[in-house]
Amino acid sequence: MGTLSGKKVAILTENGFEEVELTSPLKALQEAGASVDIISPQKYSVKAWKHDHWTIEIPVDVQLEDANVDDYDALFIPGGVLNPDRMRINPDCVDFAQQFLEESKPVAAICHGPQLLIETGLLRGKNLTSFPSIRSDLENAGAHWMDVEVVTDNGLTTSRSPQDLKAFNKRLIEEIEESNIMHSPIF
Repeated sequence: MGTLSGKKVAILTENGFEEVELTSPLKALQEAGASVDIISPQKYSVKAWKHDHWTIEIPVDVQLEDANVDDYDALFIPGGVLNPDRMRINPDCVDFAQQFLEESKPVAAICHGPQLLIETGLLRGKNLTSFPSIRSDLENAGAHWMDVEVVTDNGLTTSRSPQDLKAFNKRLIEEIEESNIMHSPIF
C-alpha cells in the first residue's frame, strides 16, 4: 500500500498542458497510492502540448461543473503556456482552485500553473516559484518569488519547469502526507 492510499487528488487542467508536467506527477501520485481525477471544463478529453506541437489526449474523469472540492484532499495544476492561460479566464476554474486555498488543502502548481492561482487573490505574502517568465505577474500579485526548484509555503507547493519534476513530485507527495498528519484527530 502506498503512502497516499485513501487520498484523492484533483488535477485541474485544460487543453494545452505541458505533457510531462501532467504525466509525471500523475504517475508519481498513482504510484504513491493516491486516487487521481483529471478535472476539466472539457467534456471528454484534454490535449497535451509538447514544446511546439499537440501530442496525447488524456480522458477527463470529472467535468469541472460536476466536481466538488470536498471530494478531494489536494489539488495539482500542471503548467504549459496555454493551459493556465485558458483556466485563469474561466471563473469556474478560479473558484475551484480558490476553494482549495481557502480550506488550507494542499495545492501544487508547476511552471506557468501559478497563473491560475494569481486570479484567486490569495497569493499576497506567499513564497513561491514558477517559470521565470511569470515572475513579475506573481510579484505583482504580492507573492515572494524565488528561483529554486521547489518552494512550499503552508501547503502551497510550486516548481519552475520539467527539469524540477523529480524534486517537485517528491515534495507534492510529502505535502499530501503531512496534511493527513495535521488534520488527524488527536485521541
